[in-house]
Amino acid sequence: MARYNVCYHDKPMGFFYNNSNITSDEWDQTQLILVQVAGSICCCFILVANAMIITAVVTNRRFHYPFYYLLANLAASDFLAGIAYVYLMFNTGKISRDLTVQGYFFRQGLLDTSLSASLTNLLVIALERYISIMNWKVHSNLTKRRVTLLIALVWGISIFMGAVPSLGWNCICSLDLCSKLAPIFSRSYLIFWSVSNLVLFLIMVGVYLRIYIYVMRKTVVLKEHTSGSINRKRTPVKLIKTVMTVLGAFVICWTPGLVVLLLDGLNCEKCDVLKFKRWLLLLAVLNSVMNPIIYSYRDEEMWTTIKNLLRCVCSGTRRQRSSKANIQRSSGRETNSSLKENTAEDSKVSTQEMLKS
Repeated sequence: MARYNVCYHDKPMGFFYNNSNITSDEWDQTQLILVQVAGSICCCFILVANAMIITAVVTNRRFHYPFYYLLANLAASDFLAGIAYVYLMFNTGKISRDLTVQGYFFRQGLLDTSLSASLTNLLVIALERYISIMNWKVHSNLTKRRVTLLIALVWGISIFMGAVPSLGWNCICSLDLCSKLAPIFSRSYLIFWSVSNLVLFLIMVGVYLRIYIYVMRKTVVLKEHTSGSINRKRTPVKLIKTVMTVLGAFVICWTPGLVVLLLDGLNCEKCDVLKFKRWLLLLAVLNSVMNPIIYSYRDEEMWTTIKNLLRCVCSGTRRQRSSKANIQRSSGRETNSSLKENTAEDSKVSTQEMLKS
């Protein structure tokens, strides 16, 4: 009973790993280097691609609508996920055992915040699409002020969810309640986290199925009464397909991890949850890689804007190179001319001295 009354805030993470009997989490040095190199390449792509998506929405006036603002916010959550993966890669293996409790909370908090932001963004986008499609409009009538408040609410909820374990829902003072996947997280928190996310998955899938059925019925009715104007109504369907593809990729990549977290929270002794830990993290990284590809592939205007941005960047670098080359050439010409002038003056001086002599 005394064990429950003692808190271990000053202990390193190795103490909690040993408490959870985790001995197979250490990385081989070669394996760790390969993972860091491959992960760094993926994370660089995540950061650059999502930054391009956000820039495209900001610069192109055709994207100044609530749906695209929320899509840019979803890209921002993936951008944060890329930062969280980079931080995780260089603080894993043997290094993770040397982390402090606060350092571990920060590492996991980044991941949890990015996941919560992605999930909450998808839920808000689902509601926005439901409102607009039920009124058979391409975009909803949400004002910029309301969209800004929604985005602020998304990040407020996400930061709070990421900080919940550090605020007290942990097992630092109750070691018998610690989980295996997250040695200082309570199993009850893992149950809450996984169940709440899975329930949100089901809600969003139900909303999009409702929207899709409505759109298909509406399209059939329009086909019966109109012939040429039906093509003009294809844009809402395209946006729905884009979001449904993003949601499908999100569910496929994150559901296995949430199920394993749930099994760990239920203290499944027969389930070797640590065996799937790295593969589930790879799936999570893959989801953040896929999202910007889906945006650009499903939306021709988005892909055109991104190509124009890339051309501007390339032309800018070329101009910088050409300007540097011109500066070097002009400086070379100036030095040559100055040398010629100096030699001419020297020759004049030498001839004058010869004439005097």
